[in-house]
This record gives sequence, structure tokens and C-alpha cells, in this order.
Amino acid sequence: MKLTEPQIQDLYAFTRQHFVEHYDLQTELVDHLANDIETQWQNQPKLSFEEAKNKAFKKFGVCGFMDAIEQRTKAMNKRYRRYLWNELKNWFALPQIFATLSLFLGFYLAFSTFYTPILALVFYGIIIIWAIYKGIQLNRQFRRRKEISNKKWMLEEIIFRQSGVTSMVFMSQLYNVYRIPEGFITNIYFIVGLSLAFTAFVIISYISFEVLPSKAEKLLNETYPEFCL
Repeated sequence: MKLTEPQIQDLYAFTRQHFVEHYDLQTELVDHLANDIETQWQNQPKLSFEEAKNKAFKKFGVCGFMDAIEQRTKAMNKRYRRYLWNELKNWFALPQIFATLSLFLGFYLAFSTFYTPILALVFYGIIIIWAIYKGIQLNRQFRRRKEISNKKWMLEEIIFRQSGVTSMVFMSQLYNVYRIPEGFITNIYFIVGLSLAFTAFVIISYISFEVLPSKAEKLLNETYPEFCL
């Protein structure tokens, strides 16, 4: 005995009622529930759909789908970090390494002056303002995509919204940039470290806000074969 299309749609609605927002995880859970229900019917043909559904759901434990949500979130965040790392490695290979070295050299020369604290704050402010602007832009783009497809994919949300998290981590260090000790201004190791930090800040922000969102379709098609449908 197989589930009907209305029953499949009921399972999708059931997952949404239990706080599963993303279509990819909904589909995985619906498939799991459907297989469990059909297995139950093989042993108990007279069991109603609602009874079989509730029995299948109880097997997820007292937390319901929360463990599945947590596991999928961790997996997608790990996948996103892998994409970020792969793009970051490209900036240390030809030909991007020339841009990386130029960026580092520019920061190093700027921070080798007596205006290091002021310049650091100015550079930091420019990057943060750009990051906030791009974050708002990507958030609007994500909402438009969701309205068109009427579906929310977990990796898609991470790509278009995770970049904001990256900026917040760097933004939390604003106080440290403002409070650079005067004795560190002439310390070459400090200048090198500060230049490396700003170089990494710029590259990671650029990858998060520009590169990965521009490759969203490709990455989503790789992750979800059904996405292109």
C-alpha cells in the first residue's frame, strides 16, 4: 500500500507545523515518514494514515524533528565553510596571489606611519559599512528568491545570510582597533600582524558577500539535484 499525493502533501504540512522551515529537510523527513508508514501498513493494513503518521513521528523522540534540524544545520554550515575555504585558497594561488600580496603591501605601508590607529579605524569603518550594505542587499535578494520559488533551502539561506555573521565577528573587534597601544605603532611584528588581519578581513568579506552568492545557483544545484526543477 502506497501513500497518495494528498497524504504526501499532508506530511509536508506536518513537518512545517513542527518547525521544519527548509524544503530540503522537509523532503528528507517526508521520505523517512512515508517509508515508515508504508512499512507499518505491510504489517497492519487496517492502520489509519493518522495513526501510522503519529507512530512514525514518535520514533524521533521527545524532541521531535529538532535533532534532525540541528544535524542538518551543522552539515550545511560545514559545507559552507568548505566552500569558503576553497575560495580562500584560490587567493594564495596564481593569479590571485598578486592581488593578495598587493593588498597586504598596501596595508603594510599605510600602517608603517604614525597614523596607524586612525588609518586602521578608517579602513575598518569602510569595510564594515560596505559589509552592512551588502548584507542588506543579499537579504533582500534572498527574500525575492524565496517569493519566486516559494521554497527555502538551508544552504541557500546560509549563502545569502551567513555573510552577515562573518561581518559581525569582525565588527566585534572594533574596540580593539580603536584601542591600539601607542607602543605597538613602531613594532614591525605588530604592523605585519595587523596588515595580515586586514588582508584576511577584506578577502573573507569579499568571498562571503560577492563570490559565493554569485555562485549560488551552481552550489545549490550540486547540493540539491532537485533544485533546478
